[in-house]
Amino acid sequence: MRSKAIGIDISKDKFDVAIYNQNEYQEASFTNDKKGFRSLFNWLKKTRAKDAVICMEATGRYAEAVAMYLYERGLAVSIINPARIKAYAESQLKRNKTDREDAKVIAHFAATQQFSLWTPPPPEVQELQALVRRLKTLKEERTRETNRKKSIVTSKAVLKSIEKHIKFINEQIKQIEKQINDLFDQHPDLKEQKELLESIPGFGPVTSANFIAEVGDIGRFESAKQLAAYVGLTPRWYQSGTSVDKPGRLSKRGNIRLRTSFYMPAMAAIRSNPFVIDLATRMEKEGKTRMCIIGASMRKLVHLAYGVLKNQQPFDPNYLDNVPDIA
Repeated sequence: MRSKAIGIDISKDKFDVAIYNQNEYQEASFTNDKKGFRSLFNWLKKTRAKDAVICMEATGRYAEAVAMYLYERGLAVSIINPARIKAYAESQLKRNKTDREDAKVIAHFAATQQFSLWTPPPPEVQELQALVRRLKTLKEERTRETNRKKSIVTSKAVLKSIEKHIKFINEQIKQIEKQINDLFDQHPDLKEQKELLESIPGFGPVTSANFIAEVGDIGRFESAKQLAAYVGLTPRWYQSGTSVDKPGRLSKRGNIRLRTSFYMPAMAAIRSNPFVIDLATRMEKEGKTRMCIIGASMRKLVHLAYGVLKNQQPFDPNYLDNVPDIA
């Protein structure tokens, strides 16, 4: 057990910090911007907690920014799956849920539990992640504008504005897609990973780029199941004795960007990937719902992706069939 540890609960506009020190807490709150990061760093120096391990939940870009700031200044940082923190809080019978209380729970978790320290992905992966996320945002905006155009627009000026905006978005999408392709060409290791993923029926260029951007180093996951949990594609079962037996559902506790990107590939894999076809056929015979089959197919694709990247071998049904922890 660590004598001193730090927990940070992060939200969009601020983050709460708790320093655990021998069953006592010191607390503070900072704005979630560079000014707040500097204030946090100075506070940690003032309280002599700069050498303690800092733990926070994986909350996307909100956590990544402060984590990078602290890491670059030599502090030990760990980013934990929120599901693990939630389970720990429940095990401690915590009833209150506020940002301040959550920071204290994370600090106590950091003091008592084992976990790996966080290291930022290489610059090229960070750049890929930024480009992929921007591409997704642009496509979403294009869809919104296209829907507006299809609705009843009586103003010619508004219609012209929408069409002009769609044209601009299309130009931006082409530019970002070119930058993504150029990035892969400039980094052979990333390009090799992309080609391995695209060897899996159901994986296309967009899904492969998104997977690499969001997952980073596949070696940080000990198993395909652990990766599936990170994505939020592990099933949750509701069974107790003979009276409670509800259908399983996806946990949805994980990287939402990555999870949502697997829906359409899973639909394609149900028609083209022998592993997924076999899985879907078997589940259909068992009377599973359509959404349950799609969720399982998404999880199967994640397992296959883990297999090809971990073994550095393209998709081969005969080979993968003998790889443990993939099926």
